[in-house]
Amino acid sequence: MAGPFSLEGRKALVTGANTGIGQAIAVSLAGQGAHVICAGRRACDETVAEITAAGGSGESLLLDFADPMAARDIFDGAGISILVNNAGIIRRADSVDYSEADWDDVMDVNLKALFFTCQAFGKALLAQDMPGAVINIASLLSFQGGIRVPAYTAAKHGVAGVTKILANEWAPHGITVNAIAPGYIATNNTQALRDDPERSAAILDRIPAGRWGDASDIGGTAAFLASPAATYITGAVLNVDGGWLAR
Repeated sequence: MAGPFSLEGRKALVTGANTGIGQAIAVSLAGQGAHVICAGRRACDETVAEITAAGGSGESLLLDFADPMAARDIFDGAGISILVNNAGIIRRADSVDYSEADWDDVMDVNLKALFFTCQAFGKALLAQDMPGAVINIASLLSFQGGIRVPAYTAAKHGVAGVTKILANEWAPHGITVNAIAPGYIATNNTQALRDDPERSAAILDRIPAGRWGDASDIGGTAAFLASPAATYITGAVLNVDGGWLAR
């Protein structure tokens, strides 16, 4: 008998799955038995190879969310019951210098694409009267302002809000919608910070767990939220931050 954390027989789509957090989530979902469609603007062959080597099932799909509607035709008849919206970009500049082009690019990928991908997924599930799970990747900056990342901060606040409204609307249909808000995770995006001894020390000093997060920390949380064990959890934005926001 399958346990409460099993994803056997389920099919998942993970966006931005070619590296970092998205890759870890895809591997974790596959490890619980899901067939994982690993989507990215570049091929996710490395992720699929890791899944396959561990005895799991996965495939690569090219999706570029510079077009926020890129996933509009992905879900109809595909049998996908788990959606992880991880794809995102960041552009840094002082707010007084931030360009309209950078603002639009970040909002298109990080918020507009996320909403319309959720919409397409929800339509497909509702048409089939099929339960499912959405996991959106938010951020510490869903709660804080940050510096020099105005569009990213606005988008991640928006991710928290979209998560909550969809949770309210879709709960009666057995579709859970939750978000994970990672803290400082050791990925390519934080390499420059970790390479700066002074900045890295200052960050670690504010994390009660005393370490940078690992992408697998996020992967395990996503697998839990997708599982039968979490079918009564919806509308949550979970902090995976080593206690950062608890201070």
